[in-house]
Amino acid sequence: MEGQHVRGLGFYAKLYRKILVQDLKTKMSYRADFIISTFGMIMTNLAGFVTFLILFKNFPTINGWDYYHMLFLYGFSLVALTPVQCFFDNNWNLRFMVYSGDFIKYCFRPVNVFFYFISEVFDVKGLGQLAFGVGTLIYSWIHIGLPVTFMIILKLIVFLITASLFMIALMNAAAATCFWIKNSGYVMVIMFRFKDFAKYPASIFSGIFKIVFTFIIPIAFVAYYPSLVILDPDNVPLLSILSPVLGIIFFWLSYKFWMLGVRKYDFTGS
Repeated sequence: MEGQHVRGLGFYAKLYRKILVQDLKTKMSYRADFIISTFGMIMTNLAGFVTFLILFKNFPTINGWDYYHMLFLYGFSLVALTPVQCFFDNNWNLRFMVYSGDFIKYCFRPVNVFFYFISEVFDVKGLGQLAFGVGTLIYSWIHIGLPVTFMIILKLIVFLITASLFMIALMNAAAATCFWIKNSGYVMVIMFRFKDFAKYPASIFSGIFKIVFTFIIPIAFVAYYPSLVILDPDNVPLLSILSPVLGIIFFWLSYKFWMLGVRKYDFTGS
C-alpha cells in the first residue's frame, strides 16, 4: 500500500476517465432505470420547490429571508450537494463491502484505496439534481436582481465547491464508521438527512442547535455561509470568508479518518 501515494494527478485523472466511461456504458445499457431514477430525482427536488411556495404563501419572510432569497439558498444547496451525490455515492456501499470481506480487493492495487473505491461509481441521476439546482439558482438570481460579472461567477463557483467539501466530508466520515461500528448504516442515514437543514439559513437556529450545525455537524457551511458571499457581499461574516480553508481542512480530516479505517481493516481483516 505504500506505493499508492506516489502517483501523480495526471495518472489519476486518466484512470478516472477510463473508469467513468466504463461505468457510464454499464448504466446506459439500462436506460429505463436511468430515465426513471433521474425523473424521480427531479420530482423529489420539485416537491421541495413546491414546499417553499406553500410555506411562503403563509409566511412572507422567515427571519428576514424572503421567498427568492430562500429559493436561492435552496438552489445553492442542491448544486453544492451534487458532487457528493454523483462522485461519492459508493460510500453507501462501503459497509457492505467491509462486512462481506470483499473490500480487501481494493487494498492490493498500486493506487490510492480511497480513489479506487470512490471512483467505481458515478451516480448519473445526480445530474438531474444539478439541472434543477442550477435552474432554481438562475430563477432566484434574476428575481433578487443580483449582478452578473466575471468576479461574482468566479466567487459562486469557488464557494459552491467549498460548500460541497463539507457535505462530502460528512459522508466520508459517516461511511468510515463501518470499520469500527457494526450498524454504521444508521450513521450514514442520519448524516445524509441532515442535508435537509442546509436549505435553511443558520440564523433561524438558536442556542445549542446553531453551535451543533456550525461547528460539530457543519450543515450551515453546505449553503448558508458560502452563499452569503454572493447574497450579501458588503456584509460577509468571518465564517463565510474562512469557509474555503475550513472546507479543505474538514475534507482532509475525513479522508484521513477513512484511510485510518482502511489500515485497521487491512491489518486486522475486520
